[in-house]
Amino acid sequence: MNISEETFTSWSQGPGKTEADKCENAETAVRKAIAADAKLSPMGISVFAQGSYKARTNVRQDSDVDICVRHNKWFFPDYPKDMTKETFGNIDGELSFPDFKDMVEKALKSYFGENYVRRGNKAFDVHANTYRIDADVVPAFEHRRYTGKKNSDGSHNYLPGVAFKTDSGGLIINWPEDTYDNGVARNDATGRSYKRVIRILKRLRNKMQDENIADSANVASFLIECLVWNAPVEAFNHDTYTAILRHVIADVWNRTRKDEDCSEWGEVNELKYLFRPSQPWTREQTNGFLEAAWNYIGFK
Repeated sequence: MNISEETFTSWSQGPGKTEADKCENAETAVRKAIAADAKLSPMGISVFAQGSYKARTNVRQDSDVDICVRHNKWFFPDYPKDMTKETFGNIDGELSFPDFKDMVEKALKSYFGENYVRRGNKAFDVHANTYRIDADVVPAFEHRRYTGKKNSDGSHNYLPGVAFKTDSGGLIINWPEDTYDNGVARNDATGRSYKRVIRILKRLRNKMQDENIADSANVASFLIECLVWNAPVEAFNHDTYTAILRHVIADVWNRTRKDEDCSEWGEVNELKYLFRPSQPWTREQTNGFLEAAWNYIGFK
């Protein structure tokens, strides 16, 4: 099929004001839930939006708000080779992560009600109502990737992120601030086209999924953001979205045909490799989706 430039222009737009307000209301409500809890409120906890809502790359069909509830005192460390916690003068935390997650669960259920909160392996799903949109609430500790270097004041240098343990025992590390900052810089460098192209590709994937196109299944929204991130900046130097998409998809498809051509690609944060066994997607899956998207649009 052929998709018109008018359709791409429509798909490039962010959520309308009503939906944006519901997203903001969900974030505010979670912040109030944590503040209302007598044990959590004095702990030094930050509640902040992350992911596509924060970056304004969310689209209607998958616009759940991703909200992090981060404990700022305790952290998961990552030390350089041959260095330990003693090297940096760190001590073991007094609060285990599972206990912290249990406390967040209690606070959310107390504020929203038992029926509105469902515990998942990674996060809590706080269900929507007429006032707010669905929220995925992720309890987390700070993550510190120590570099082995020292700052000008003599303190140990580290790259800050967030990390959490799943109920099944895995540790997941993210860098939401770097992801956000890099996305803003790339959006500025491309005349605001970067985020618009991400929205277009997400809506394209959603439409392909609605039509049961196999190669569009299980294609994560964040993967799409990372693929657009790894496209060359010059791909955005066209006058139409049709031309930009053609350049982006062709370039990224060609470079995901072989491992060696994309093995050094990073996520938007540039602190985590995009294609490694730890990721929930593969290069082969990505390449298949891009080819299917090219054909679905009707490019020749």
